[in-house]
Amino acid sequence: MSNRDESFLRKRAEEYGQSQLFDFWPQLNTAQQQELLHHLAQVNFPEMARLIHSLVLEDPPVEYFQTMNPVALVKGDDSRRVEAMEAGESLLREGKVACFTVAGGQGTRLGFDGPKGSYPIGPITGHSLFQYHAEKIRGLQRYYNTTLPWYIMVSAANGEATRIFFEDNNCFSLDPENILFFEQRMVPSVTAEGKIILETPSRLAMSPGGHGGCVQALVDGGAIADAKKRGIEILSYFQVDNWAIKVADPRFIGHHYLNQAEMSSKCHRRNGPREAVGVHCLCDGAYRVIEYSELDIYPQLLQVDEEGFAVFAAGNSGIHLLNTDFVQRVYEHFDEFPWHKAFKKIPTVNQEGQTILPQAPNGYKFETFIFDALRFAKNPVALEIQRLGEYTPIKDYDGVNSVVAARKSMTEYWGGWAKAAGLVLSEAADETERYSLEISPAWAVNEEEFIERAASLSSDFHPDSAILADGRIVTARGEDACQSD
Repeated sequence: MSNRDESFLRKRAEEYGQSQLFDFWPQLNTAQQQELLHHLAQVNFPEMARLIHSLVLEDPPVEYFQTMNPVALVKGDDSRRVEAMEAGESLLREGKVACFTVAGGQGTRLGFDGPKGSYPIGPITGHSLFQYHAEKIRGLQRYYNTTLPWYIMVSAANGEATRIFFEDNNCFSLDPENILFFEQRMVPSVTAEGKIILETPSRLAMSPGGHGGCVQALVDGGAIADAKKRGIEILSYFQVDNWAIKVADPRFIGHHYLNQAEMSSKCHRRNGPREAVGVHCLCDGAYRVIEYSELDIYPQLLQVDEEGFAVFAAGNSGIHLLNTDFVQRVYEHFDEFPWHKAFKKIPTVNQEGQTILPQAPNGYKFETFIFDALRFAKNPVALEIQRLGEYTPIKDYDGVNSVVAARKSMTEYWGGWAKAAGLVLSEAADETERYSLEISPAWAVNEEEFIERAASLSSDFHPDSAILADGRIVTARGEDACQSD
C-alpha cells in the first residue's frame, strides 16, 4: 500500500473517531505499517459506527411482543411424508441441492490443535468430522446418481490449515472441482467507549462475525454465483461439529419445497426450559428464534406442561435449508440484519505497545446468527427431528454435547442398524467394556440400504468393527473380521 492509502485510511479513521488506531504508527517498521493498513482497509467504518452507536453507546431496546406462541412442528408421521420424500429425492437427482458447512472453529475446547472439522471423531477408524461429512456426500452421490457441490465456510484462523487437510487426504475421494472454500468476515472488537481495539500495535483485535455472516460470505466468496451456474436452488446448511447430520435429507428438502419455503429448519425437542439452544417461536405472528441467553426476557418461553416438558418445545439444531435466491436477497439488504454483542476478554495493547491478556471482560465482540434470517423468509418449515442420528453437536471433550457422548451415540445409532440387519452384537456385562461400532456413510446412506447390503456380509460380525466404504469390516485391532462378496 502507498502513502496515498495511508492518508486515506488515516482520514477515514479520524472521520469515525478511531484515530487511536495510528497511535503507534511512528514506532512501526515498514512491514508492520503495511500490516496495519491492510487490516484497516478491511474495516467497514460506516457499519462499525452503526453497531457501536446502536449496541454499545446506547442500550439496544428490548423487543417485546404481545403474543408468543410455539411454532407448528412437522412431525415424523406427517401425512405428506411420502410426498415430501419423493419431491426431495427428485431435487437431489436433478442436481438442485448443494451442501453448505460452517467450519470456522478451532478444536481448542476439545484439547485439539487444528480446525475443529479435522478432529478424529471416529472411535475405531479415527476418521475426522470432515471425512464423515464427505462420506455422506459420496454416499448420496452414488445413491441418487447426482453431484452434490460442497461449500465450506472457514475462518482466517483455520482456512489455510483446512485446505491443507483436504489436500493431504485427497479431498476424501471427492472431486475437488465440486468443493469451494471461502472465508467468513472478521469484525473489529471495541471498548465500552466504542473505540476499536488494537491487539498489537499493527493488528486490530478481530473476531468472526458469527454464522449469520455466511450470507455475506456465500455471495462475496463466489458460492452463490457457482450455485446459480450449476442450477442449484437449495443449500443444505449445517455446522461441522455435528457428526450425525444428514447432509442433504430428502424428506426435509421435500417439505421445504412443497411448502414453497425460502428458509426452513430442523428442530429437536428441548430437554428442558433451560437447555442452551435457541427457541423457535411465533412472536406477534412472525417467525423468530430467541437465543437461550435471552430467555429471562421472555419468561413464557420457560413454561413447562404438566409432565415437566417445555411448552415451547422447538430447539434450534443449527440445521437449515436456504434458497439461493433468498440468500442473495438478504445479502442485498444486510443492513437490516440484526446484530448481537458479547462482552468478552479481548487481547489488547498497553501504552507501551505490549499485548496483554485481560483478567476480566474488557470489550465487545459483534456477531450475527443465521437463524435470524428466518424473520425475512416466506413460509418457513420447522421439521421435528430426534437427536439420535441427527443432532449430536460436539462442544467439549466430555460431558453433554461432547466427543465422549458423540462416540457413544455412534454405537447406539449404528448398533440399531446392525441389529435390524440381523447382525449379532455381543453385549458387555461392564459398561466400560461396551463395544464400539462405525458404519461408513459412503457404504450405506440409510438403514434401509444397510439392511439390503449387509445381507452380502458374513454372519461372523465382530462387535468392535467398522464397515468401510468397500464393504469390508475391520476390528478395533485392525484384523479383517469378514469380507463382502
